[in-house]
Amino acid sequence: MNLLKLLLTVSMLLAASGCERGQQAAAEGAPPSPAAAAATSEPTPAQVRAIAKEAYIYGFPMVDNYRIQYAYFVDTKNPEYKAPWNQLKNVPRVYSPDDKAIQSPNSDTPYSFVGLDLRGEPIVLSVPAVEKGRYYSIQLIDAFTQNFSYIGSRATGNEAGNFMIAGPGWKGEAPEGITKVIPAETEFAFAAYRTQLFNPADIDNVKNVQAGYKAQPLSAFLGQPAPIAAPAITFIKPLTPDTQKTSLEFFNVLNFLLQFAPTVDSEQELMTRFARIGIGAGKTIAPATLPPDVKAAMEEGMADAWQDLAALKKRVDAGEEKLGEMFGSREFLKNNYLYRMEAAVLGIYGNSKEEAMYPVYSVDADGQKLDGSHRYSLRLAPGKLPPVHAFWSLTMYELPSSLLVANPIDRYLLNSPMLPNFRKDPDGGITLLIQNESPGKDKQANWLPAPKGPFVMAMRLYWPKDEALEGKWTAPPLMKVE
Repeated sequence: MNLLKLLLTVSMLLAASGCERGQQAAAEGAPPSPAAAAATSEPTPAQVRAIAKEAYIYGFPMVDNYRIQYAYFVDTKNPEYKAPWNQLKNVPRVYSPDDKAIQSPNSDTPYSFVGLDLRGEPIVLSVPAVEKGRYYSIQLIDAFTQNFSYIGSRATGNEAGNFMIAGPGWKGEAPEGITKVIPAETEFAFAAYRTQLFNPADIDNVKNVQAGYKAQPLSAFLGQPAPIAAPAITFIKPLTPDTQKTSLEFFNVLNFLLQFAPTVDSEQELMTRFARIGIGAGKTIAPATLPPDVKAAMEEGMADAWQDLAALKKRVDAGEEKLGEMFGSREFLKNNYLYRMEAAVLGIYGNSKEEAMYPVYSVDADGQKLDGSHRYSLRLAPGKLPPVHAFWSLTMYELPSSLLVANPIDRYLLNSPMLPNFRKDPDGGITLLIQNESPGKDKQANWLPAPKGPFVMAMRLYWPKDEALEGKWTAPPLMKVE
């Protein structure tokens, strides 16, 4: 009898235990899927390599953006330093070869900058009424280097306005006096202003426009007490352009930055995958303590990313894919991270195509890379000027730095405001001359000085017309002059 009671007791205990396990399983959901099980297993070196490649392509624009933002808004000893976060800085001049933080800079429009820290409260960007016919734009760029919105001649007109930039944590209605609320995905963002300069004598007019730009916290705009300040950040030192190509410390910089970029719904699975190799907000990788095969796999993944980028660049050079399709919002790019990386490498902070188009000359009409040991010509036939609502330009950059080229006449570009000065062809067309040495005083107006070695040129069409956007107009070929 005692034995029977004991067996019944054990049976009840087992049943209760099974019930509890069943309840727990029900509470926790169905058994893990094969994908979920794989996510918690130790990745193989091949998997590490694939994930590292994917994470590097995803993160390169963020890490390179941080390098620039750190120089502009954190490192007060850097010659490129502009101002503290949330303070507007006007630069009443165009860029020159002395400006080295941003690759492939525009030298048509004096810049203004605001580094936006949106953690504490929104920032209000106020603009004055700008004279009709003068182009200006404010490009809003998040920490992913996506162009999330625009203010200016094309997007909002030349009337005065107050535009509130709100971080991902802000909730509420637009206060009185706000023209538009513009949400950002990331807690840090960048506002890049471009104000058209018609000619050197026009600089004081540009300064007057810049003086009307204003950036202030929402509380200051409303005349209210400021909220509690966001916690101070110890900004880590960025990598150099060279070290971020090969150093595994790249992933620690990325982990630091992901803290300020809340994961969007479309990237949840991506972040789960990245976490398998120690990549995620606030995580840390210790390269020196990684197993040799894991360390090698991660380094190989970084190298694989650059190979994919090189293959994409070849397709761009061949005209099979367009660089203009690689700048834009998340909605436009559709999470194409290789496009985003290519855009960051070739011209970080490039505009979305409706704001500006960038036909790039990296090879001549015969497919040969450009070099200052040769002479080239670019003919704009009558009636075939780049079609724009604002203006166009052709800018020279030396390689591999992608920076402006110092030259005896301090000319870094040719543009549409120079049209009255260009020497015309007999039929009324214009032939631009690209070479290292002067073509002679009689042709110097059409000369764009080139370096002695490799170079690349970018044509810019600001506020392009439909015929450019729809491909009805294409950039003319660059011919080698024998």
